[in-house]
Amino acid sequence: MKARKLYVCQACGHQEPKWLGRCPSCEAWSTLIEEAPASPALARGSGRTAVPLAITKITSAAETRMSTGIAELDRVLGGGLVAGSLILVGGDPGIGKSTLLLQAVGKLASLGARALYVTGEESTQQVKMRADRLDVSSDELFLLAETELEAVLGACRDLSPKVLVLDSIQTVGLNGLESPIGSVSQIRGVTQELLKHCKAGGMAAFLVGHVTKDGAIAGPKVMEHMVDTVLYFEGERTGPYRILRAHKNRFGSAQEIGVFEMLHEGLTAVTSPSEIFLAQRASGPGAVVVACLEGTRPILLEVQALTNATIYGTPRRTAIGFDGQRVAMLCAVLERHADVSTNALDVYVNIAGGVEAGEPALDLGVCLALASASVGRALPSDIVVVGEVGLSGEVRGVAQLGARIAEAEALGFRRCLVPQIDVTRWRGVKAALPLHGVASLREALHEVGLGS
Repeated sequence: MKARKLYVCQACGHQEPKWLGRCPSCEAWSTLIEEAPASPALARGSGRTAVPLAITKITSAAETRMSTGIAELDRVLGGGLVAGSLILVGGDPGIGKSTLLLQAVGKLASLGARALYVTGEESTQQVKMRADRLDVSSDELFLLAETELEAVLGACRDLSPKVLVLDSIQTVGLNGLESPIGSVSQIRGVTQELLKHCKAGGMAAFLVGHVTKDGAIAGPKVMEHMVDTVLYFEGERTGPYRILRAHKNRFGSAQEIGVFEMLHEGLTAVTSPSEIFLAQRASGPGAVVVACLEGTRPILLEVQALTNATIYGTPRRTAIGFDGQRVAMLCAVLERHADVSTNALDVYVNIAGGVEAGEPALDLGVCLALASASVGRALPSDIVVVGEVGLSGEVRGVAQLGARIAEAEALGFRRCLVPQIDVTRWRGVKAALPLHGVASLREALHEVGLGS
């Protein structure tokens, strides 16, 4: 009997019985690759009966965590590395994923936790050269150049490491699958086998994932659902700063970030990101400092805005580090409720430092920066702005205002422009800085000297 063909999309995992130029699920072009279907034996399963347990009969145990020795990485992981966890680390080529993980397992090994670093793209000599540059050396750190998962798991059984690094998941395959290495079936199969091994033996594993040109980790999205934690390493390769951001974390907050500086000797944790992002503050029109919250960490960022007479029929709305559609909405609110017209202006908004900040608490800062740029008058340099702006021009409250104010006070700011409702909530509580409450966007413009 002729074997049935199966075509699988390498971007989303969608299956088709025949080849198509465009995936009907994710609409990506030229991503359907022929793969061997699962065998009937695998489809039937083992036939065993599963026995469910009452939740009252199950004993829960506290999470066992190990410090990686890198404070920023521990923060993003939720306080340290959990035994038996499976962590996916994605990022652009050359951003520093391998450097960070080699430093992490080097510190873990120096603290007595045996670690195995498996490379599928480089030789052990190449990894050793990087380790020498990073000053990573320990008898408990082992290197292995291998692309067969069976051999990797065999090495894990022999060494019994506490931590495994697989660099990368797209270069390792299972011999039992006929699909090529890096395909959806191989990535799914390798992840499933590693997941079973980690949960059974308590070994924590880092999986390095390549990123596509669209910024997503290559392979099926189901892989992200299988792992415990998904981390993305972001930043410009030409710049010195990198941001490690949690997109999923079963053992901690999924909004935490870690900030690193790339130096010749490796990645160094940045303990005060606000100082870094405000080190080269602009002093002219269109610049304002806002208090953003990333997980539990308050960070001060500089919002920059520029307006210019449009030369086309439709004005442009361009944003870097902020939601472009939200910028268009805020321009409409300024026009309707604050008499600040941008209809004949191209608008550009930038979050300085290459940071992606989508929190609504930045709305008020963006509006004030746009108004400042449009009238050509600078905002006060000693003020920090925080607040969400609604479609009616009202300024809405934000979460964890106290942490934001404390961060502003620590960096030498003298006052904060905040929603009026938050000032009411803080009544009777001594704040670190004077709070200037505003209930509407028009009031905010008058408070900073931009009102008509």
